[in-house]
Amino acid sequence: MTVKSSEQLDIGVLPLTLDGEKIMLVDQRHLPNKFEMFDATSLDDMCFAITDMVVRGAPSIGVAAAFGLASEAIRLSKTSRNKVDFLKRLNDARLRLQQTRPTAVNLRWATDKLFDEVKEKSTTYPDVHTMAATAMDCAKRIFEEHIDTNRILSEFGAELIQPDSAIMTHCNAGSLATCGWGTALGVIRSAAKNGLNPSVYVDETRPRNQGSKLTVWELHQDKIPATLVCDSMSGHLMSAGKVQIVITGADRIAANGDSANKIGTYNLAVVANYHDVPFYIAAPISTIDASIQTGESIPIEERHSSEVTSFGGVSTSMEGVKVYNPAFDVTPAKLIAGIITECGVLRPPYLESIALALKQKDASH
Repeated sequence: MTVKSSEQLDIGVLPLTLDGEKIMLVDQRHLPNKFEMFDATSLDDMCFAITDMVVRGAPSIGVAAAFGLASEAIRLSKTSRNKVDFLKRLNDARLRLQQTRPTAVNLRWATDKLFDEVKEKSTTYPDVHTMAATAMDCAKRIFEEHIDTNRILSEFGAELIQPDSAIMTHCNAGSLATCGWGTALGVIRSAAKNGLNPSVYVDETRPRNQGSKLTVWELHQDKIPATLVCDSMSGHLMSAGKVQIVITGADRIAANGDSANKIGTYNLAVVANYHDVPFYIAAPISTIDASIQTGESIPIEERHSSEVTSFGGVSTSMEGVKVYNPAFDVTPAKLIAGIITECGVLRPPYLESIALALKQKDASH
């Protein structure tokens, strides 16, 4: 498993690779200027990498955390006294990983899935070394499933794109963020592959600038026409009829369809609805949190003030200014025309369509 370009694998640049027992992450903090790898093999380094956004994007965070937990399982298998001790310490590692980014549900989903599988096997497996091997096998399977899932949902989404459409997107939901092909960008890539000739308006996505740093770079890799705009320009573009459809990713979707995504997504949805431009979310079923009924219950991560008061390490405001820096906002379901998943495009009423999709997904496993 290696990081390869989209031309080699046709799935985009993958966010991580295995080098023996090492977990190497593409350091997304330095793109597009430098392509560097970050060694996140240890639990401490993986937690730092997720918190500091070396790896980001809900699906990629989940996959990276799964590998981090599997790597910790291998380490614990060499020092644990017995199965009970091994599972206790592995559970502690799971909880620590889940605290790194509270909004993205994929992190919890992937680490819960891995831990539950190891725990279930503990009654039949002879020793902790076999249990640790099971953890790594599970992480690899989660990774591969993401690639397949993203390709399927992107083909469903491409059916929504008219020829020569201008698409607006926010933040970054390409291969780096989603572990292969992409979700929102995956839809655009599939549309391009299918000869629909899309072009893209890319929000810069302040304050971390994932759009200007990552989305533009990924679209350039795929030779898809992209125009970078400030987040505040969407209304102007839509009033002039220059945007036909909006597609973003999501970090957590409630049972009623309310969707949390990078801060600024809600603004974009409001403007799109005012101008009768359809607004879509593209995300795998694993992004749905059925335990949360509405978006009001989605925890919103708040990040350091320096992300707002500086740009590229240079101060852009007065010292000591009061800052509010939520990383996400929640778009109400009533503003979302459809949620693009591997089970198809879910439509309102979302309580019904989401419940049906979850049932369908469970039945396929």
